[in-house]
Amino acid sequence: LKTPLTIVRGHLELLDSDPEEREAALAIVMDELDRMGRIVQDLLLLANHGRPDFLSLERVEVGALTEELFAKAKSLAPVNWTLEARGTGAVMADRQRLTQAVVQLAQNAVRHGNEGGAIALGSDIANSEARIWVRDHGPGIALHEQQAIFERFRRGHLQRTEGAGLGLAIVKAIAESHQGRVEVDSRPGAGATFTVVIPVSGGAEKAARSR
Repeated sequence: LKTPLTIVRGHLELLDSDPEEREAALAIVMDELDRMGRIVQDLLLLANHGRPDFLSLERVEVGALTEELFAKAKSLAPVNWTLEARGTGAVMADRQRLTQAVVQLAQNAVRHGNEGGAIALGSDIANSEARIWVRDHGPGIALHEQQAIFERFRRGHLQRTEGAGLGLAIVKAIAESHQGRVEVDSRPGAGATFTVVIPVSGGAEKAARSR
């Protein structure tokens, strides 16, 4: 939060009497305040992800959810989107939280995938687990960085996370709240596949009852 605070303070201290310059300075201030608000909301989400009311569980058809996620992902950027697979079956999950996690992965793929390269999204259910993935053809991630990128405020040198470095930490928190996990399959120069994995057998429901 220190960076946007510094920007806000600097522009407020230099406010000029010229109306056009004041308008430009205030636009920058408002944009930075909005950014601070997003950071605070992300921090609150991470702080609350262990609470019993963090998830609102319902029966979610994985195939239908995948189609919804694909439609939303396509609106992020005009790249070559591909729906690779559509899982068949249902899980007990929080539809909105899962959407938040997968859309975050799609945003990262847009930001870090090769310009004009294809981005794939898909899902399947096998071995009592539901898997939803996003695959890009960007610069990839070195093996020694693949765990660090999920830590709060951490970025690899390829900067796979956005803003304050909370995006992938939020994806991880949402997956773990469902008693699941996030997997990454990548190597430098070969793109990356991020997969949200959650158990089919009511893992999130059992966790909520035990809290």
